[in-house]
Amino acid sequence: MQGRLLTCTALPASALCVRTVFPTMQNTLRWPSARPSSSTATTCRKDWALFRTEILQQLTNQRASIEEDIQSSFEDLHKQLDVRKSVLLMELEVTYGLKQKVLQAQIDSLLRGEGDITTTCTQAEEALAGDPCVASLQVERELWERLGELAGLGLPCQPEENDQLDLVMETDGLRKSIHNLGTIVTTSAVASQSEAMGAGLEQCIVGHPASVTIVTRDKSGGACKSGNAILSAEVFTPDGSIVDGEIVDHKNGTYEFVYTVPKEGDFSLALRLYDQHIKGSPFKLTVTKTLEAELDVSPSTTTATNSAANATPSTGSSEGAKRRGKSPGQKKKGSKRASSALGTPRRKTQNPIEDDLIFRIGTKGRNKGEFTNLQGVAASSNGRILIADSNNQCVQIFSNEGEFKSRFGVRGRSPGQLQRPTGVAVHPSGDIIIADYDNKWVSIFSCEGKFKAKLGSGRLMGPKGVSVDQNGHVIVVDNKACTVFIFQLTGKLITKFGSRGNGDKQFAGPHFAAVNKNNEIIVTDFHNHSVKVFTLEGELVLKFGSNGEGNGQFNAPTGVAVDINGNIIVADWGNSRIQVFDGSGSFLSYINTSADPLYGPQGLALTSDGHVVVADSGNHCFKVYRYLQ
Repeated sequence: MQGRLLTCTALPASALCVRTVFPTMQNTLRWPSARPSSSTATTCRKDWALFRTEILQQLTNQRASIEEDIQSSFEDLHKQLDVRKSVLLMELEVTYGLKQKVLQAQIDSLLRGEGDITTTCTQAEEALAGDPCVASLQVERELWERLGELAGLGLPCQPEENDQLDLVMETDGLRKSIHNLGTIVTTSAVASQSEAMGAGLEQCIVGHPASVTIVTRDKSGGACKSGNAILSAEVFTPDGSIVDGEIVDHKNGTYEFVYTVPKEGDFSLALRLYDQHIKGSPFKLTVTKTLEAELDVSPSTTTATNSAANATPSTGSSEGAKRRGKSPGQKKKGSKRASSALGTPRRKTQNPIEDDLIFRIGTKGRNKGEFTNLQGVAASSNGRILIADSNNQCVQIFSNEGEFKSRFGVRGRSPGQLQRPTGVAVHPSGDIIIADYDNKWVSIFSCEGKFKAKLGSGRLMGPKGVSVDQNGHVIVVDNKACTVFIFQLTGKLITKFGSRGNGDKQFAGPHFAAVNKNNEIIVTDFHNHSVKVFTLEGELVLKFGSNGEGNGQFNAPTGVAVDINGNIIVADWGNSRIQVFDGSGSFLSYINTSADPLYGPQGLALTSDGHVVVADSGNHCFKVYRYLQ
């Protein structure tokens, strides 16, 4: 269905302006003071009826999806219980069998000994009862010898096993867990009644965090008392790029959006609740320069202060889920170190970097080859480049030469639909794996773009990046949960590791992951400004990087890839550059992008022909650079 601008003049000029989201585009239904024609009013009623039908259909689809998840989860639990039951029964039989074998062998031995003694005694009695002769004397001698042997056997008269077989079944905790298993989460919040407030709605200072408070309300205007509403916020810069921010759910019906704008000018802030603009959205923002007194603060001090404010997330449950992002600052490139800093000449010859841009593809838009906030990047072995086009809710596929091949994706919150695709990977089977941040699951599509399955529903809070290890397992970087999950392609969870914090085994807004030749997982830790390498069991192998602008330092790393030599290529988002490290985390070089600078690079991958492809999110395009391995 296509929306259109409707002019209905029967209502007063102060009537509400409502923005609605249709499957294919946004539409603004305005109700000014002019009187409508009967045909226009009829069309208006039809559009609203269709829109209500669409929301009802989405609700019905979500109900069916959750019902499927509940059935699947409990079927899996039943299977797990049946497996455990079988294991216990088998353990019982094995234990019983071992004990029974020992006791039965002892009984058999005693019975044989008893039989031998009885037989010998009978023979002795018969010999004694007969007439004495030489033969009988010989028999008596043999019987005495036999009786002596039997007496010396030392048959076991004490049991060699016991009869204990007990079952310890701690079910109280399990029963309590089952009683509390699963929760249906919803709110009564509606966008038309919800509102925003705070100084961050009108004015903010360049480079300083600004804050907006969102109060969710129900259809009658009553304040909602619980959290978990699906809220999104975007700040649009004058050139059309998007500044990410962080949404904090206070779990009491209010939310806080914190953002930082990198330059002065007029901006727009869009606040959406369930894909609908709240009251007054989008808001017009005015961003001014820093006050004169603040200009004396050194860059290092400012960076450290901002880092401390942004990289210390709360671990309390009341803080809820966070989405954190800092706008890329001034475009910078790394400076090559002296030869001594790069290591031996052999290392340099093993890792030559040619810093030439081969081509760039894309502009801002919604058509083929156009992007709006592109995020993840993947490359397939058959010469394809895959781009997660986040705000267009689709994945676009190109050849290694940049030729558009196909795209797939339908916006929505039902299985098979995409709401905010952020990460993409290609499985060895050819399947395409997509992390859907807002739907909180990972979708699996065939190479033709046909939906096959989803995984992680009910476990993931905000999946950002995805990768595949050498076992074919799916690695998911959960940005909100600050956790790395490893799933089988069937959806079974193998393991998970990580928590929120700044420790070695903790994360603060992790973004993307890659896998090296040792089958180790390399994760970019966005707000901790570092890269961490883990085993599949979650043990830390290596950590490198710190906050800054120098070689080997990061200002919020994002995309990551590994070349055939084990070198690690990292997209440095806040510094708008790409750095190259060896497998031990030592800085090697950078990819020079001065001819066509990056602006907030996101996902990064190596193409099948050995080049680096990066999502240049702020410039609404992807770029391919020559990279000699």
